[in-house]
Amino acid sequence: MKNAIRASQAASRVRSSLRCGSMAELTFTPDEANNALSEVRPVAERLVAVRARMRELEHAQGELVTAIGGNGGGYAASDLSAAQSELGGLADAAIACVERLEELGVQVKDLDSGLIDFPSEREGIAVLLCWRVGEESVAYWHGLEDGFAGRKPIDWDE
Repeated sequence: MKNAIRASQAASRVRSSLRCGSMAELTFTPDEANNALSEVRPVAERLVAVRARMRELEHAQGELVTAIGGNGGGYAASDLSAAQSELGGLADAAIACVERLEELGVQVKDLDSGLIDFPSEREGIAVLLCWRVGEESVAYWHGLEDGFAGRKPIDWDE
C-alpha cells in the first residue's frame, strides 16, 4: 500500500512540474503558428490521451488500495503493481511529450486539455498565441499575464 501512495504522489509531482511552461526564445507569427500545428498537434493530442489514462489509473489505484487495505476485495498486490508500473510508463510518456513540445518552441499551459501557447509579438509587445487540442487553428491571442480567460481573436496581419 505504501508503494501505491508513493506512485500516486510521484504522478502528482510529475503533473506539477510539467504544468508551467517556460518562456521560449522562438516567436511565431500567426501563420507560422498555424504551420507549426502539423508537428505540435499530434504531440499535444498524445499528451492529452496519456493524461486521461493517467487519471483513470490514479482513480483505479485508489480503489485498489482501499480494497486491498480492507478485506482484499478479490484483488492481489500484483494488480496494484501493474497499475503502478503502467502509471510510471505514462508519466515518462507525458514528460517526453512536454519536452518535444518545448523543443518545437511552444509553451504547455495545461496537460489535460492540451492548452498550448506560441510566443509572439503584437505591435511590438510580447503576447501569446493560444491554441488547444480540438481547435482547428491558432486563432486567438492573449497578453502574457491574461491567460486563457483573456483570449481574443487574432486581429492583425503578419
